[in-house]
Amino acid sequence: MLAVTGNPVLIVVDIQGGQGAGLPTPGIPVMPGRAERAPRVRDLIAKCREGGVPVVFIQEVHKPSLVDIGRELDGAEGPHCIEGDDATELASWIDPRPEEFVIRKRRYSAFFGTELEIVLKAYRAGTVLLVGGLTDVCIHLTAADAHQHDYAVRVLTDCVAGSSRRAHDASLEAIEYLQRDALVTAADVHAWIDARVEAAGAAERVEASSDERMGARA
Repeated sequence: MLAVTGNPVLIVVDIQGGQGAGLPTPGIPVMPGRAERAPRVRDLIAKCREGGVPVVFIQEVHKPSLVDIGRELDGAEGPHCIEGDDATELASWIDPRPEEFVIRKRRYSAFFGTELEIVLKAYRAGTVLLVGGLTDVCIHLTAADAHQHDYAVRVLTDCVAGSSRRAHDASLEAIEYLQRDALVTAADVHAWIDARVEAAGAAERVEASSDERMGARA
C-alpha cells in the first residue's frame, strides 16, 4: 500500500543505454530481470503522466577526461557514463516530454550538485518515487539524500535493480530502516493513482450535481 505525503514526483534514475540492447555500461554488473523491468517502468511513466504525477529523468554523465568523476573509481566500477557514448544516453524507450526535466548528475546521488531540489520545490513535492538503478549505488544514495532533505521516500522494488541480488536486497533493507513505508511496488503506485483519479472524478460529479440543483432553484 502506498502512503503519500504531499505531492508525489516520479524520479527515473539512470535508465541509460542509448540505442543499444546491452547494459548501459559494459563491465558494471546488473542483476537479471532487465527485460521484465523495462516495460514495467515504461507503463509506470505513462500512468504517472495520465494521473498528473510529474516525472523527472536523471542521467549520469562524465567528461571523457574523467576530470569530473571524483572518487567514483575508488570502488568496483571503472570509467562509466562517458559523455558522447551512445551507452550514456537515456535508453531508447525513455522519451522525456518537452515540459519534463532531464537532470544530469556527476555523482551517484541525484541530489548532489544538481538542480533536483529546485525542481522538487517547484512541484511542491513531499514524496519521491524512485525507479532505475543501481539499487545499491545511485538509488540508495539518492534515497538517503531525499531522506535527509525530509522527503518521504518510496522505492519501487520491482522497478529497481542492483549490481547483484544480494546487494539489491541489502540496500532495500537499509532504505526501509530509514523509512518504514519506503518499499512499494509498481502495482501500489498504479492503485494509488487510480484511487486519486476516481476521487477527483467523484468530487467533480458532486460539484456538477450541486450546480444543477442550484440552477433548478433559480
